[in-house]
Amino acid sequence: MPNRCKWCNPNNPKYIAYHDREWGVLRTDDAYLFEMLLLESFQAGLSWECILNKRENFRKAFDDFQAEKIAAYTAEKCSALAADKGIVRNRRKIQASVRNAAIFLAISAEFGSFYNYLCQFTQGRIFYETGKATSPLSDAISTDLQKRGMKFVGSTIIYAYLQAVGILYSHDAGCDLYRHS
Repeated sequence: MPNRCKWCNPNNPKYIAYHDREWGVLRTDDAYLFEMLLLESFQAGLSWECILNKRENFRKAFDDFQAEKIAAYTAEKCSALAADKGIVRNRRKIQASVRNAAIFLAISAEFGSFYNYLCQFTQGRIFYETGKATSPLSDAISTDLQKRGMKFVGSTIIYAYLQAVGILYSHDAGCDLYRHS
């Protein structure tokens, strides 16, 4: 049996696949970066495992995470999402996802891509660190996103986001995937 990070539930095949093939792997495409930002924002106050287990329901409910479509959601669509038992039905998070989609698109247009925006903070580097929930990097990105009007993008959420998309590489030292700079 492979050694994995302590947080990975060995009894959940979705979690194992996410840990082994996705978490910490650098992804730079806007579609994926937006999907993970939306999912991480819904994770606030919940476990990542809860969100991961509902990921396919989120994908269906949120038009395959297409930021352009989400940015145009109406109040009626938001009400329908709030009634969808397959996702997290928090109205504030649903409304924030619509606002965040529009801001994500504006940032992508301004910088050429959302990854280019992130690179203004990272200079394209991958950071290797474990045992943290925030960092000066997540603080800076969170502060800037909030100034731009995004919601549910506090430093802890952004830290988890950066880990998910591979900018922060944080596999535990006992994990088979562990490596350091």
